[in-house]
Amino acid sequence: MAGTVHIVGAGLAGLAAAVRLSQAGRAVVVHEATGHAGGRCRSYHDRATGLHIDNGNHLLLSGNRDALAYAETIGAADRLTGPAEAAFPFHDLATGERWTVRINDGRLPWWILDSASRVPGTRPADYLGLARLLFAGDRPIGEVIACEGPLYDRLLAPLLVAALNTDPPVASAALAAAIVRETLGKGGEACRPRIAVGGLGSVFVEPAVDWLRGQGATVNFTHELRRLELVGDRVAALVFGADRIDLAADDAVILAVPAWIAAVLVPEISVPQTHRSILNTHFRVRPPAGMPPLLGVIGGAAEWIFRFADRVSVTTSNADRFMREPRELLAEIVWREVCRATGLDGPLPPWQIVRERRATFAATPEEDARRPAAATRWQNLALAGDWTATGLPATIEGAIRSGNAAAALFQPRRSVL
Repeated sequence: MAGTVHIVGAGLAGLAAAVRLSQAGRAVVVHEATGHAGGRCRSYHDRATGLHIDNGNHLLLSGNRDALAYAETIGAADRLTGPAEAAFPFHDLATGERWTVRINDGRLPWWILDSASRVPGTRPADYLGLARLLFAGDRPIGEVIACEGPLYDRLLAPLLVAALNTDPPVASAALAAAIVRETLGKGGEACRPRIAVGGLGSVFVEPAVDWLRGQGATVNFTHELRRLELVGDRVAALVFGADRIDLAADDAVILAVPAWIAAVLVPEISVPQTHRSILNTHFRVRPPAGMPPLLGVIGGAAEWIFRFADRVSVTTSNADRFMREPRELLAEIVWREVCRATGLDGPLPPWQIVRERRATFAATPEEDARRPAAATRWQNLALAGDWTATGLPATIEGAIRSGNAAAALFQPRRSVL
């Protein structure tokens, strides 16, 4: 294969596809509609706080093999940090209770036998029910396990909401099982939190653009695709307003745009129809001494609190209920919860709220069934994005895995002697 692969969209899926194809020696051109790369994972300077913040906070785990391999390739793996053990501290706002779940290394879950490592108020037998998720198929989680009790309220619900961005009882058991297999099922080595201390952009976005350009790839910004010309079983041309690119016989296209944009460009494909929102709240404040890099919160609007050198950032998933609330009220509510959970005090510091109204597809069985494969009926067109059929929910790992899958369709095939 000697043609050019045109990648439409410079989010993580598009960047991952571009990196993989550049490694394989393909000519790559990336077309991004906006003036920046990264999509939901971009970082930027926020005037309200005077800080460099992420559009949305994202938690990676040491078991996210594709995301970590991508960071390694572009020379940014050392910018991800985290604890040396799989430790997840929690604070219950209602009771004031604190505990830390510590998951041992190795596949045998010895941690559930240790009352100091498991969730308070749970017994080892409570955890055995998780095995039912692994064989449930694509049914709602609420039909498979009990969505109540200490284990659910204090561990499963926070983790599942963060991973699926959907109310767990109606979310897909198959997607939950994929998360369990790749993290808890592999033990603590796969569950260690990894946080981009300098911002997601400094790990996954800016280094990727620099690396691609260093490999000879072209990355175009403010180059919005308006139309695909589909002729027979091929894409014949890309139309960017007045700019038109006619494709040669060996050229290919990877469409790595949000689902709703892909559906407009290629109406024949199936895409998820329902989405869920995420609320991110950033405060310019120095974290207190001893605050963990990640803190789970039970019983409030805040769900996960991230510690950075110059700020405290909070993520609330499945946040449709907060999309119409006044921003000032939300900032005050979340700040008071942060104070109770971390020991901070004082009036509301400079803050910023980022509401991602269509952050991810709703991870229900119905929406999961609408996700398309990377390959399409057009021989030179592939799809990428966390909304495609990766087998994972809409996460950084899923986005990068989708880019790799799309790239694999157009990589040069090695000859067999």
